[in-house]
Amino acid sequence: MRFDRAFLRFTAGSAKLVARGSSYYYGWIGLLAIFIVLGAVAYARQVDEGLIVTALRDPVSWGFYIGNFTFLVGVAAAAVVLVIPAYIYHWKPIKELVILGELLAVAVLAMCMLFVLVDVGRPDRLTHILPLLGSLNVPSSLLAWDVLVLNIYFLLNLGVVTYLLVSLFRGRSPNPYIFMPLVMFSIPMAVTIHSVTAFVYNGLPGRPFWNASLLAPKFLASAFCSGPAIMLILLQILRKTANLDIKMEAIWKIAELMAYAMFLNLFFLVAEVFKEVYSDTHHLQHMRYLFFGLEGKTALVGWAWTSVAASVAAFFLFLIPATRKNLVTLNVGCVLIFIGVYIEKSIGLVVPGFTPSVLGEIYEYDPTMNEFLVGLGIFGVGALLFTLMSRVAINVANGTFRLTQEAPRADVDVPA
Repeated sequence: MRFDRAFLRFTAGSAKLVARGSSYYYGWIGLLAIFIVLGAVAYARQVDEGLIVTALRDPVSWGFYIGNFTFLVGVAAAAVVLVIPAYIYHWKPIKELVILGELLAVAVLAMCMLFVLVDVGRPDRLTHILPLLGSLNVPSSLLAWDVLVLNIYFLLNLGVVTYLLVSLFRGRSPNPYIFMPLVMFSIPMAVTIHSVTAFVYNGLPGRPFWNASLLAPKFLASAFCSGPAIMLILLQILRKTANLDIKMEAIWKIAELMAYAMFLNLFFLVAEVFKEVYSDTHHLQHMRYLFFGLEGKTALVGWAWTSVAASVAAFFLFLIPATRKNLVTLNVGCVLIFIGVYIEKSIGLVVPGFTPSVLGEIYEYDPTMNEFLVGLGIFGVGALLFTLMSRVAINVANGTFRLTQEAPRADVDVPA
C-alpha cells in the first residue's frame, strides 16, 4: 500500500482514537479545555487593552512570558538525553521511550512559540518576519536565528515522530536511510536551540547579569536536568495508566544522567557567583538584588534561595544510588529539580537582568493574574497536545492501532 493512503488511514484512525476514552480521559481533556478557555479570554483582554494589563513596564520589559519560554526551550532540548543512549549506543530500554521524548519536545515547542506570541504587544507585527511579507534579518539578528532554529527543531521532531508512527502503523520498520539521518540531525539541533536562546541573552553587553560566557553551557546543563525530570514523572504515570511497558532500568539510567547534569549546573553556578563576588565590581548589584535584595527591595530573595536549596537537595537525591532507585525519593528529586530550575531560568534569570535598570531604578516585577491565566492556557495547550499525541503513539507501540489487510480501514482498538 502506498505511504500516502496509509497516512490518510492513520490520520482518520487517530481522530477516532483520541475521541474515545474512559471517563477519566474525558475529565482530563475537559479540565485542559477549561484552562485553555480561561487563557484565551485573558489573552483577548490583553490584546484589547494592551500589555498594560501585565506587570511589564519599561524597566522590566521581559517577565513571566519570556521566563517560561526560556525554561521550556530547555525542556524541548532535553529530548537529546534519550536520543543519544538510544541511537548512538543502541541501548534498547531507552530506545523504546524516545518517541515519547520527541512528542514532549513537539508539545513544549508549541508552548514556546505561544509564549513568544503573547509577549508581543502587537502580534500582527510578527508578519514582519514571514517570507515575502517581511524580512527575517538573518544573519544579523540573534532573535531571527532563535525563530529559525526553533521552527526547524519543531518541524524536525514532528516529522520524525509522524514518519515513525505511520511506519509502525503499516507494520513496517522505518527506512533507516530516511529515519536515522533525521534522528542524528536532531542531536545538534537540540543543542543549538538552547544555545541560541542563551546567545540572545548574553549577546546584550549592556546587561552584565546575562553577559557571561558560561550562560549557554549552563542553560544546557540545567535543561538536561529539568527535561528528564518531567519525562520521568510522565513515564511513571503512563506506566500505570496506559499499559505501557517501561523498563525500570531505563528510568534508573535517565536518573543517573540527571545527576551528572545537575553537578555541572551547580558547578557553573558556583563559578559565576565566584567571578562576580571576587571581582566585586558595580555589576555585582544584579546578583546582590537576586540573593540579598537592594535598598529594601527583596521580592526575589526567597525565590532565589528556594531555587538553590531545591537544586542542591535534588542533586544529592540523584547522586546516591539508594535514593535514586527509590521511586518515592526519585519523584521528590524530580519535583525539586523542576522547582529549582524553573525559578533559576525564569524569574531568577529575567528580572535580575533588568534590575536595577540602566537609570538605577529598582522596579519590583510581580506578574498579574492576567499573565498567570494566559500562561495557564498555554500550558493547557501543551498538555492537551501531548495527551492526544501520546494516546496515538502508545496504541501504535502496543500494536492495538495498526493497519490491517483484511479491512479497508484503520483498525482502532481503544483499551478500556
